Amino acid sequence: MMAKDGLRPGGRSARVQASVHQAVRRLTARLGRAGVTIPMIAAEAGVTPSTIYRRWGDLAGLLADVAVARMQPETLPVDTGGLVTDLDLWFEQYAEEMSSGPGRDMLKDILAAAPEPDRMARCCGYTTTQLDHILDRAAARGEAAPAAAALIDDVVAPILYRILFGGGPVDAAFCSARIRLALARHGQPERQHQTP
Repeated sequence: MMAKDGLRPGGRSARVQASVHQAVRRLTARLGRAGVTIPMIAAEAGVTPSTIYRRWGDLAGLLADVAVARMQPETLPVDTGGLVTDLDLWFEQYAEEMSSGPGRDMLKDILAAAPEPDRMARCCGYTTTQLDHILDRAAARGEAAPAAAALIDDVVAPILYRILFGGGPVDAAFCSARIRLALARHGQPERQHQTP
């Protein structure tokens, strides 16, 4: 939505953030995360190092902010016609993305930075919004659906734990078993939606 004067909300601040994020992505692609410094990022982005320090505090905070921004989904979850199949597909893709090299790097960057409430809220919000979309769609079809928080506790948390600390694969079979456990624990039927 455009502001009255024709400027985008955020204006210069949003442009600085976009420029710095792009600089981080370009430099880390070329040099790796260990090869970049704030002065290098500032030069690439066309800002002063003090701008980065003032806004992000340190390199870890900046890398975490870029990682959280990259976690924002680009599309809505696919509608397969049923709650269980929607969840199977979404969690399989989620586990695949998070367990990939770039996904693991994003998780490490987020965890390496000092805890920052807004960053954590955005990270959790992206997942919750996607799950809420699936669950709202199921409810509109007349399917019983648990709360997103239940799926985060019973499915997302075990996936992330395995990715970060080991303990077994995070393949489709693991995700499917966790989904069915979550649905059973929260009194949801394990039925597929059938189109009349």
